[in-house]
Amino acid sequence: GGWLLLQNCHLGLEFLNELTDTIATTESMNEGFRTWITTEAHPEFPINLLQFSIKFTNEPPQGVKAGLKRTYSAVTQDHLEVSNMPQWKPLLYAVAFLHTTVQERRKFGPLGWNIPYEFNQADYAASVQFVQNHLDDMDIKRGVNWSCVRYMLGEVQYGGRVTDDLDKALLNTYARVWFGEHMFSEKFCFYKDYVIPKGKTVEDYLQYIEQLPVIDTPEVFGLHPNADITYQTNLANETLSTIVSTQPKDSSTGEGETREAVVQRLADEMLEKLPPDYNPHEVKAQLQKMGAIQPINIFLRQEIDCMQHVLSRVRITLTDLKLAIDGKL
Repeated sequence: GGWLLLQNCHLGLEFLNELTDTIATTESMNEGFRTWITTEAHPEFPINLLQFSIKFTNEPPQGVKAGLKRTYSAVTQDHLEVSNMPQWKPLLYAVAFLHTTVQERRKFGPLGWNIPYEFNQADYAASVQFVQNHLDDMDIKRGVNWSCVRYMLGEVQYGGRVTDDLDKALLNTYARVWFGEHMFSEKFCFYKDYVIPKGKTVEDYLQYIEQLPVIDTPEVFGLHPNADITYQTNLANETLSTIVSTQPKDSSTGEGETREAVVQRLADEMLEKLPPDYNPHEVKAQLQKMGAIQPINIFLRQEIDCMQHVLSRVRITLTDLKLAIDGKL
């Protein structure tokens, strides 16, 4: 009657087939028993296991406002006051803003990151813990060692996931521009109207976050405004493709043809237009008459072989497609 937790199952796909068979063939099972599986999206994940499972996804929130709100909803007042150094609260907010930014840039595809890195809450937690430890051990006379802070954020905590040189340069640029003594000045801002609030309680920060715009311009993340056009276009195409893929495929409305009927008709038409295969003996005889060793004829023979390969592949594919539609494949 207990719960079984299997984590990171995308690393052990072979075992999942065994797990599926075990669950499906077990005759008696306690009503309180549950199997909880965590995994990344993987194309080879057993589809049978997905079909009789309840799916949950944990996606990062969309937008700076949603990301900061989620981060600060998990921050307690004790955590906010864990250090009495004046740099603590601004640095905590800056790390939260950096965390939201690196996640949000992923939606822009290659424009955001050359490689889509899986930045997660563990990166943020490790960065915050480092900042706290650094302030606890800091010499008040010398102040914050910004070179150390920038290196840890840009090269270790978040940069440890980054493998592309240009992505690494981008991350280090964020660390250099946003983290320094200038971040405590009145004029500092991440972008226009995106500043570090001065609050004493978690509620103060949440109230400021509520005032942020719901939809962010790409310039907030250091991107050109045209990046949003690409993102919105890809999002619309993905949405429409999903809608089309979920439409009924074996029924029709009114007197129109079903999708299978259209494919069957087109396959028949293509097979009728497809020329017959080349007769190798006839081809050889014709080439010998024309002079088989001449360069132009050698080239012609190669082209005939390539064309024959195309004809055979098209004929086999269309034939198998018709058999699949009829359920005879």
